Amino acid sequence: MSIHNPDIKRVTTHTIQELKSRGEKISALTAYDYSMAGVVDAAGVELILVGDSASNVMAGHQTTLPITLDQMIYHASSVVRAVKRALVVVDLPFGSYQGNSEEALRSAIRIMKESGAHAVKMEGGEEIRESIVRILSAGVPVMGHLGLTPQSIYKFGTYAVRAKEEAEAQKLIDDAVMLQEVGCFGMVLEKIPSTLTKQVSEKLTIPTIGIGAGPYADGQILVLHDLLGITKEFKPRFLRRYADLHTIMTEAIAHYVDDVKTAEFPNEKEAY
Repeated sequence: MSIHNPDIKRVTTHTIQELKSRGEKISALTAYDYSMAGVVDAAGVELILVGDSASNVMAGHQTTLPITLDQMIYHASSVVRAVKRALVVVDLPFGSYQGNSEEALRSAIRIMKESGAHAVKMEGGEEIRESIVRILSAGVPVMGHLGLTPQSIYKFGTYAVRAKEEAEAQKLIDDAVMLQEVGCFGMVLEKIPSTLTKQVSEKLTIPTIGIGAGPYADGQILVLHDLLGITKEFKPRFLRRYADLHTIMTEAIAHYVDDVKTAEFPNEKEAY
């Protein structure tokens, strides 16, 4: 049973900040469609990320790069229609904000107007500062994302832990401080050493949401399909599977196939 706070009728960016201030951990998950988003929201998650990981789990791509802005708006619109309580944050996809700040602002405004989402998330630090500032100046809340940034996978060449060396760790700290100073309401820290997560989380007044970043972040996020055990191949150390829906679903569908083949379904009670 969920132990979420029933007194929070609608989660906002202000709510997320308050949770950090009083030391209450923040729960976050991804969602990409109406049906699953409704389940996630009803279970009490505070933040739902319409992640560009939809490129992987919904479309079958190897990376997050192929998904388009139009596709992200489609997924976000589906999620927003289902959600009654959680804060809905949408990833700005690769190529929609890195080029220049005007393009970034247009992309963010399209997401907010066409999907009804509550905020956008962007990967990177100082190198995208201008785009972040421009989006914030239009009144659009922005969540940062540092550490392993999957949109830059071809630059890194690996999904290994980031910021283990002193220079990269210091840049991450500097970028985190910058994101707070320009007005981001929070940030995701992905696949970095837990000691660095602790250092950043204690340094900032805005919340950090970890994925593969240890227990010291102010909250945690996982990809829903990984948590539920729908995906099978992805097995990083940080992933805890809370169910094995892949097996349950496969067995249920196989049972259905058998019933159809043997004429057990539909029976007379299931006919008109």
